[in-house]
Amino acid sequence: MNQESVDVPTSIGLEERGDSAGPMGLRANKLGVLAIAFFAIAAAAPMAAVVGASPVLFSASGAGTPVIYVIAALLVALFSVGYLRMSRYITNAGGFVAYMAKGLGTKWATGGAGIAIVTYLSLQIGLWSQFGVFAQLLIEGITGLNIPVYLWIAVLLAVVTALTMRGVDASLKVLGVLIVGEAFAVAALVVSLIAQKGISIFTFEGFNGSNVFGPGLGISLLFAFACFTSFEATVVFAEEAKEPRRTIPRAAYFVIAFVGIFYTMSTWAISGAIGIDNIQTVATDNPAGMIFDVAETSAGYWLSMTMQILVVTSFLAMLLGLANMFSRYLFSLGRAGALPQKLSAVSKTGAPHVAGFINGVVVLAVNSIFLLAGADPITTVFSWFVALGTAGFITILLVTSAAIVLFFARNGMRDNLWVTVIAPSLSFLAFIVIGYLTLDNYDALLGGAGGVARWLLLGIPLFFVAGIARGAQKPSINFAAVIG
Repeated sequence: MNQESVDVPTSIGLEERGDSAGPMGLRANKLGVLAIAFFAIAAAAPMAAVVGASPVLFSASGAGTPVIYVIAALLVALFSVGYLRMSRYITNAGGFVAYMAKGLGTKWATGGAGIAIVTYLSLQIGLWSQFGVFAQLLIEGITGLNIPVYLWIAVLLAVVTALTMRGVDASLKVLGVLIVGEAFAVAALVVSLIAQKGISIFTFEGFNGSNVFGPGLGISLLFAFACFTSFEATVVFAEEAKEPRRTIPRAAYFVIAFVGIFYTMSTWAISGAIGIDNIQTVATDNPAGMIFDVAETSAGYWLSMTMQILVVTSFLAMLLGLANMFSRYLFSLGRAGALPQKLSAVSKTGAPHVAGFINGVVVLAVNSIFLLAGADPITTVFSWFVALGTAGFITILLVTSAAIVLFFARNGMRDNLWVTVIAPSLSFLAFIVIGYLTLDNYDALLGGAGGVARWLLLGIPLFFVAGIARGAQKPSINFAAVIG
């Protein structure tokens, strides 16, 4: 085995990063397993996903929805087998891009960075637009005040950006409160359903082939995967982790297990309570209010209103988690030389404040262009950009899977065939299938709107090619790990 190809490089000095990088890097030995998991779980928005995504899955797959979440979780876990083994040799805020560099080389990794930029900016742009609508409807329902969607986005995006620039301590305090609130509310819903209907709501009768593997499988699997797009956060925070080679795998598996179990159990209880023969019809007829109606029927108005409030705060937690994650992505790309070095500057608290600020400005600018031009915040901004972000995320997983396979092959690692050969290869093949399903069901991701929205997909190959060209034009780009 070529040992030089797998050793973790030593720290890059300040002179290699440029003065703009500031006197220090990201704070090492700062985050434990739960702290990193909090960022990833917050970005998954458990409450918002149960209310917003589960009705889509119920509409497509009916009572088979809980199994779809299990399949998605198992595919992510399969990917993680080789990915977490490879993490022993990488400790870098660049996330999957650092893995691409180790397995495919710098030029391909710079291309992958282009896809990552499209992916995470698109997800934030679309989700902020949806958040603005939810916030407007909630406050209007409670107070009667009709505050414009754009104003909600502008004000609270400024708050999230400020927290991101301040550092992980401030963000963790907010995330901790919000995630605990979400978990307790969904737990209260499940408990109230059991108390009302009995343990028989957990029935296996709906888990048949026609529900799970029916015509709705493609779109259901894509929406289920969208609930795992925050998974990469577990490695993006690697440089700030305590004992990263132990902390990152534990955090990753904790996130997969928590998200998978959370969605599976909640949708299983909801499906059984409504009725396995009725759930698909109810979800199709009332996707926006289905979960709130179930909450009010089972526990009363207080739980329905609590969940309506927590959906909005869940979005804030998700957007705060994504902002923290992507600002570290930009920091790493700036430090590597793929983007301007000023992005690698850090504050006295060790936060990538310049990258966090730029991220906030770009997200606000794109939302401003669309919303001030009269675009619908849900059917246009949310649908177009979240569909693009989902397609980008699956592309990243596909390229990273290829990088993992090649990394182990080139370094002759065969000590455990399941970990180094079989699981990574199966993961690569699985994401080829998922990629096909993405293209085949893309109009459904767009909410039925095609046309101009499909052209946005060209952003993925265009940014990929632009990244490869950048890597070829600047051979000094270095995605090697930097610790401390």
